[in-house]
Amino acid sequence: MEYTILLADDEAEIRELLRLYLDHESYRVLEANDGLEALDLLKKEHVDLCVLDVMMPKMDGFCLLKEIRKKSNMPVLMLSAKDGDSDKILGLNLGADDYLSKPFNPLEAVARINASIRRFYALGADIALGSGEDRGKKELRVQDLRLDREACTLYRGEEEIDLTSVEYRIMDLFMSHPGKVFTKQQIYERGWEEEYIVADNNIMVCISKLRSKLDDGDNNHYIRTIRGLGYRMEKKR
Repeated sequence: MEYTILLADDEAEIRELLRLYLDHESYRVLEANDGLEALDLLKKEHVDLCVLDVMMPKMDGFCLLKEIRKKSNMPVLMLSAKDGDSDKILGLNLGADDYLSKPFNPLEAVARINASIRRFYALGADIALGSGEDRGKKELRVQDLRLDREACTLYRGEEEIDLTSVEYRIMDLFMSHPGKVFTKQQIYERGWEEEYIVADNNIMVCISKLRSKLDDGDNNHYIRTIRGLGYRMEKKR
């Protein structure tokens, strides 16, 4: 299957470099010089993954990401020339799945893109989903939440909740085992599919974002913090 990647960056050299490597991986590549051009392409073309530069004219990467998340949970990789954590945290909090600082190794960028495509578009048939009787289920239900594994979509009642690919994997983990406490390491390695070193802030931001999307607030009806241990999905309110 051919996947389409949208590269949105006002630096032509960056786009040309990434296109060279992505062409070699047999991706279909679309290019945009600014955020508005990228948004227009998203309305006209089917796109499977976006690579967005933070600093772009007309519409920056963060604003574009907000627009994308209104309608899609496709994987999004952010690029930034800034090394600080603030941009990274903001991007992840807005729904980005991954983040690279410039200058970057194009081989690493392509590896991250490949991993995001593999994780996100194989989720419906992911052999690692759940365990036991939940492994083969096409949907999971906990309280008034329903996770459609074939469509990779979460519903609360009849309302569709937009999730990033990381958020989706974490919700699948929780809803496969309601009532079970998961450590930060387990959550990180499942959600980001990377070896856990120290990523507490990423996890806290992601859990906070999930609670916000679920209107969980301070009540923790869905995701409860178990102090000193981790988090769990509540079976009942």
